[in-house]
Amino acid sequence: MWRLFFEVCDVLVGLIPKRAMREKIRRQELYDYRKKLNALRKTFPKKEFKHVRVIKGGWNIGFIVNNKYVCKIRKYYDGNIPVEKITREKRITDAFKNIVPIQIPKIDIVKSDGYTFYKYEFIPGANLNRMPLKKIQKNAWELGKQIGEFIYKMHNADPIEIADLKTKSGDGWNHNDICNNIIIDKKTMKIVGLIDWEYSGWGTLETEFENCIHFSQKMRDSGIGTVIQLEYYVLQKKDKATENNT
Repeated sequence: MWRLFFEVCDVLVGLIPKRAMREKIRRQELYDYRKKLNALRKTFPKKEFKHVRVIKGGWNIGFIVNNKYVCKIRKYYDGNIPVEKITREKRITDAFKNIVPIQIPKIDIVKSDGYTFYKYEFIPGANLNRMPLKKIQKNAWELGKQIGEFIYKMHNADPIEIADLKTKSGDGWNHNDICNNIIIDKKTMKIVGLIDWEYSGWGTLETEFENCIHFSQKMRDSGIGTVIQLEYYVLQKKDKATENNT
């Protein structure tokens, strides 16, 4: 759907007589979609670049290539952005890939025509936020337990390799946008992945709990937020009991 939108808009913008105005609209409103797509096309063999879907959200625009790879890039890309900001998401996901119990993207950095993309394998499944409320409610207990365990493992880990990214106050590491990025297997209703880590960072536990439901009325109405917190504190209590017995 988004690709068709960008294609149509790009054609319409092409009818504007003033070149400066065309370029401004394409940069500000269409995020230089065409240039980024063409740059990305150069990194794939033609046979692997037949089917492309476009997604957008947060800071990024993304291209799903043949349902095999996702390539993301900032909407308003500036080649002068410090390398540290470009690679931040990769560093965080690399640090937590063997810590958390839910699959997270393994990000590679791809450079082409002056652009820097994040590339990772596409995780097949459905976005939980797009499921009917009754379906979420029916499976809220098991889903909430999975998310609660994920938050517990992440928030209580402190990987030394990303210690320099703790730039604000808090008490642990957060994903910070769980609500919108839970990928599930529609047949089993199990979580199979958690994507889009651009907002992740050091913060408070209360913020992470809130962001699990804050951006979705369905998530709030499902009661899953209560299950998430309950599972977190059950795990915390178990670990404290184990520590006291050793």
